[in-house]
Amino acid sequence: MPLRLFILFSLLLTTGCLVAQVPLPPSNVVAKGYESHIAVSWQASISANISSYKIFRATDGSNFEFLKNVSATTLSITDWTGDEGQNLNRCYQIQSIGQGGQESTFTSSVCANTQIMSDEALLDMVQEQTFRYFWEHAHPVSGMARERLNSGQTVTTGGSGFGIMSIVVASERGWITRDAAVNRLLQIVSFLQVADRFHGAYPHWMDGTTGNTIAFSQKDNGADLVETAFLIQGLLAARQYFDQNTALEKALRDVIKGIWEDVEWDWFRKNNGNVLYWHWSPNYNWEMNFPLRGFNETQIVYLLAAASPTHGVPGSLYQTGWTSSNYANNSIHFGNKVYCGPFGGGPMFFAHYSYLGFDPRPVKDAFCNYFIRNRNHALIQHAYSVANPKNYPGYSGEAWGLTACDGPNGYSAHDIYPSNDDGTISPTAALASMPYTPDQSIAAMRHFYRILGQNLWGEYGFYDAYNLNQNWFADSYLAIDQGPIVVMIENYRTGLLWKKFMLNPEIQPALTALGFQPDNTVGINENLLEKNGLDLAVYPNPVASNGVLNLEVSILKAQTIALTLLDNKGQLVQIFTPQKAMPVGVHTLSFPLNNVPKGVYFLEINGQTFEKWSKKILIIND
Repeated sequence: MPLRLFILFSLLLTTGCLVAQVPLPPSNVVAKGYESHIAVSWQASISANISSYKIFRATDGSNFEFLKNVSATTLSITDWTGDEGQNLNRCYQIQSIGQGGQESTFTSSVCANTQIMSDEALLDMVQEQTFRYFWEHAHPVSGMARERLNSGQTVTTGGSGFGIMSIVVASERGWITRDAAVNRLLQIVSFLQVADRFHGAYPHWMDGTTGNTIAFSQKDNGADLVETAFLIQGLLAARQYFDQNTALEKALRDVIKGIWEDVEWDWFRKNNGNVLYWHWSPNYNWEMNFPLRGFNETQIVYLLAAASPTHGVPGSLYQTGWTSSNYANNSIHFGNKVYCGPFGGGPMFFAHYSYLGFDPRPVKDAFCNYFIRNRNHALIQHAYSVANPKNYPGYSGEAWGLTACDGPNGYSAHDIYPSNDDGTISPTAALASMPYTPDQSIAAMRHFYRILGQNLWGEYGFYDAYNLNQNWFADSYLAIDQGPIVVMIENYRTGLLWKKFMLNPEIQPALTALGFQPDNTVGINENLLEKNGLDLAVYPNPVASNGVLNLEVSILKAQTIALTLLDNKGQLVQIFTPQKAMPVGVHTLSFPLNNVPKGVYFLEINGQTFEKWSKKILIIND
């Protein structure tokens, strides 16, 4: 090549590269201060070929120093300040970095202050940050929830149901507009209309662009009735929430109705059998062979199957299927009865997934009230962590919760059964138990954030799990663990998802068909508990004259109590206990009745921190 042509070519190439490598800075930089961290977010630079962003921080408002470098796909950071003190002011600037290392100008500086946060403010922070997993990390085509952080095209059916309920919460709390929520849900249900279905049921995983099935295992490559039920639970709650008479909300309700009515719950009886089955495959038919028998996380399947207006199943399947196999568990751990389920209640998610929409408080079946069962389950896990029989570091009354989650040795289910506890605690276990154990769950929230937050808090709230025994913290998020945090905290605070799901007209008749009855044993009067230091639930009520009277006593201060039974004239009928030492907590007591005649009676309780108190009891003949 002649020298002059080489020089000209080199100049053109060099100049072109320089121009291409000068990027614009990002835009709309926002900093928001919390108690122990500042969240910084921005919109991506409009320039092509951005390789990364550099973040600079000033602790005095003017002298900026390099803080960190993040990838071009990262649009937010968490600047942890917990060990630097309180009421801090921090300012930030950002540069875009091109592929050739060329630096943009700095953005304008943005500043934020940290501040002490109340429990309510912490709850707001945890819910909103966790919700962002379903809003910002959702699949861009389908809007469905990705199975886990960075799972690419893989979206999850059940996790999307949890995410839909999180979007309802976000709309109600104003983190997003109602219109934005409706548009996202229309994106999701439009995808669901064309995605793979097998007798109306969706697979566990799908490709978020095509809707094609992604096999969960070789033979699990078709319908997953449990994941479908978790999805439908979320859709039905959304159907009741988005009730305005607008074209878009009416369209949303209509599509949800079609998806709901298309599920062939009765098909999953496998030739009209007496139990529902979890899976069906177009290639392997029923070879997975997993009948749905309780107790585990799948109770909602039977409720929705009985509620279906188009493909309903007989309510009797609840007895012949769900409760048919060694269902009852009358063992007691740390003073709390299990009622049903495996040793100690099982992994904590058993008390979450079916109860994100289904409100278990006002009803009971032949075995128990499931709010009480789930509350006891959480209390058992909390007490286990306090006792810490395996002497794991970090277990305490503030650090508890064993469930299915990521761990140092991979994904596994954890509970209090000795071989199932390897020291891995997952925040979702305690936080999603908040309706059952608010004090213990809020204490865990404070601990996870204030003590462990530097390693446990990230872009979408708390990471999935940690294990101090192995000095391990997850860097992962899972849809099925994030969703229950948002939803169950909201059910604790307002009951929103419980209210909306239970408003569906199909639900109450289905509960009746399954054999559920109204029950008033739940509903501790928190104001009364705060005032008197005591609350008392009695069941069954009415009770047979020679039956067993069960009491759940909630005590705020350790003391000695006396329990007696009086007739309606105030005359003593039976002494249950003249003196009984009661520590702080919720306690289950049982007393046989000595053939007490039919009538109205009063259970009287005397203690040291409250006035004499009584509760009406109706006694009937056998």
